[in-house]
Amino acid sequence: MLPLANTTQDYPWGSPSAIPHLLGTEVTGEPVAELWLGAHPSSPSRGVTGAGEVPLDTLIAQDPDALLGTDVVARFGPALPYLLKVIAAERPLSLQVHPHIDRAREGFAAEDAAGIDVRDPGRNYKDRNHKPELVYALTPFEALCGFRAPRRAAELLAGLDAPLARDLSQILRAEPSFVGIRTAFERLLEPGSRPGAEEVGEVAEACRRRLADGSPSPRADRTVMVLADAFPGDPGVVTSLLLNPVTLQPGDAMFVPAGGVHAYLEGVAIEVMASSDNVLRAGLTAKHVDVPELLANVDYVAAPPIRLAPEVFRGATRMFYAPVDDFELSVTTVDDAGSHPLPGRGPRILLCLEGELTVATATGSVSVLSRGASVFVPASDGALEVSGSGTVVQADVP
Repeated sequence: MLPLANTTQDYPWGSPSAIPHLLGTEVTGEPVAELWLGAHPSSPSRGVTGAGEVPLDTLIAQDPDALLGTDVVARFGPALPYLLKVIAAERPLSLQVHPHIDRAREGFAAEDAAGIDVRDPGRNYKDRNHKPELVYALTPFEALCGFRAPRRAAELLAGLDAPLARDLSQILRAEPSFVGIRTAFERLLEPGSRPGAEEVGEVAEACRRRLADGSPSPRADRTVMVLADAFPGDPGVVTSLLLNPVTLQPGDAMFVPAGGVHAYLEGVAIEVMASSDNVLRAGLTAKHVDVPELLANVDYVAAPPIRLAPEVFRGATRMFYAPVDDFELSVTTVDDAGSHPLPGRGPRILLCLEGELTVATATGSVSVLSRGASVFVPASDGALEVSGSGTVVQADVP
C-alpha cells in the first residue's frame, strides 16, 4: 500500500477553495480545478516510497502483474485502466464529447503520424483510450448531459422571440428524431452555418425577457443567461437548449458514456473514468476547439441522463457500477469501533473525504488516512478492511 502525492490542474474554471480545503493546503485565490489520482502519463500520481516519490506509471511498469494483477494486465495491458479525480467547478466547463475507443486509436495514430507533439495544446488525442466517466456529487452539481427529446427542445425554442431560435425549432418540428437533433446541433456548430455573436445574443436576450415575464422553462433560460455571461456570442450558449439539465445532490451519481455530449456548470464531485485525457471541444472554452472531430464522435440519440443507483455492501458501503469494464466506484462511511470489509479487488485507489480512517490489507500493511490523503493498493495486497470514523472513496476494476 503506497501513499500518494497527487497533481492538481489549475484551469480557469476551477474553485479557488474547494480542493485546497480537501487537501488542507493554502487558499491562494487562484483556481484549482481538478485533483488527479492515477497513472495517466500526462500527470501521474507519485508513490511515496523509502527512496522518495516515484511516478505511479513508472512503478506499475516495473512489476505490472503484482501491482495490477494478471487478470487486469490480460484485459487492459500493463497500465492502470482508470483515473480518479476530484473536480471543483466554479464556472462552466466546455461543451465536449469523449471519443469511443476505436476513434481514439485512429485519431492518436493520425496525429502521431502528422508529427503533432502529444503536449501540443492543439492536439485532440493525448492517448489511445476512450473516456467514459462516472460523476459522484460532493456538493449540489449542475450539468448538461445528453440531448433532450426533440419535441421538448422544439417547444423551448419556439417560445423565444429570436430568428435563430425559430429556425432551430422548425428543424426539430420537421424531423422530431435523432436526425433533427443532429441537424440542429450541426447548424449551431459547423463553420458554414454556425450563428454569429449577434444571433446568439438575440437568443440570450429572448431568454432574459421570457424569464422576466414568468418563463415556463426558467431553468433552461437561466442556464442560457449564465453561459451567455461567461461566453458571450458562443454558439454553445444556444446549444444548451438542446441538452438535458441535470442536478446531482450530494451522494447522487451519473454516468457519461463515450459519445455523450455534456458540459459541467458548477459544483464539486468525484470523477472516475477510463484512464484518458481525450476531450473533444466545440465551444464554451478558451481551449482548443475542433468542431468536425467532435461531430464525428457524437451520439445523437435523445435520452435522459444515466443516473446510477447504488448497491449497498455490508451496510457501510455504497457501490456504483458503471456499464464499462474499466472502473467502478465505492463510497464507504464508518463511525464505530469495528472494522468493515471494503469491496473490490485488483489495483485500488482510496481517497479519504472526511475524518480519519485506518486501512488494513490482507498482507498486514496498515495505513492511516486523514481528510485529503490517498493511497494506491496493489492487487497483491489482497482484501481490505477499514476502521475509524470518516468517509473514503475507492476506485477499482470490476
